[in-house]
Formats: sequence, structure tokens, C-alpha cells
Amino acid sequence: MKKMLEFRAHDGEIEDIALGPDNKVVTAGRDFQCCVWQQDQLVTGLRWHENLPGIPDKAYRYQACRDSGTFLGLGTVTGSVAIHIAFSLQRLYYVKEAHGIVVTDVAFVPESRPGRELLGGHEAALLSVAVDSRCKLHLLPTRRSLPVWLLLLLCAGLIVATILLLQLAFPGFL
Repeated sequence: MKKMLEFRAHDGEIEDIALGPDNKVVTAGRDFQCCVWQQDQLVTGLRWHENLPGIPDKAYRYQACRDSGTFLGLGTVTGSVAIHIAFSLQRLYYVKEAHGIVVTDVAFVPESRPGRELLGGHEAALLSVAVDSRCKLHLLPTRRSLPVWLLLLLCAGLIVATILLLQLAFPGFL
């Protein structure tokens, strides 16, 4: 093996590391940060005081991370579990103290046939394991979205309504 790249990712120890799509790397460190890297460049990161206001930095720490390509799953030393969108780190799911103590690992259920059976109608499923000797399945509900045809119909209606209002406000507009 030959070292290809070396850079300082965190202040202190790295708790976990996960490889993501597009050669991205996710790290969880003892410095209370979770970071997404492209080579040695920081793409984006999470800090407790920015992501979860009102929760003291020192009370929580990211312990485990996994990146499914679409989602980033995180576990903490206090037993909390979260799922974020991988590219923006927007939080979609959070359970405070899902476990009684340290989450040691998290893993997404694969999108194979047995995995899809576990998912049911949910968008993603994350397994968490903790020092409390428990394994828990976290299901991310499917996010609602508008069909494209409905969005186009709404836009067309808005354009027609705007033209009618302009015609009423300014007779002879058309």
C-alpha cells in the first residue's frame, strides 16, 4: 500500500470514517464535528451548535457515520441517531437518545430485495448498534413531493391569473 494523501481532518482523534460517492469521505471526530471531504478539501461539515441549537457542544459528539450516497447516517456518544441529506447535510430525521448510551455503529439497509422488504414504503432504513446491547431499525418516511404535471399545471394557472389581473388593472393591456 502506498499513501496517496495526508491532511489534518480534525482536532483530536477520528471516531469513524466512511467512503461516499464521487470519491467523497465522511469523518466523525472527537472535536464534535462531522465533515465531508473531497480529496483534502472540506466540502461541508456539521457542528452541534449550528445544527442543533440549544444542545451544548460538549454534551454530544458524533461517534459513527455512514454515507449511502443519498443520505448520511450519524450516531452519537449519547445514543442519538440522525439522518441527513448527503450533499447538503440538511437533517431529515433525528431521535434524541434512541439508545441508552454510545452508538458504536450505524449502517444503511442495502437496496437489495430483502432490504426493500424491510423498507416497505419508506425512503431509507438505518440500523444503529450501541453499547446498550441493542440494535434498532430507523425508518425514514418517504418525503412528499408534487408530481411534475401538477407543478406545470399550477405554473400555467399562475400565468393565466397574472394576465387576467393585469388585464383588469390595465384595460387594453392585451
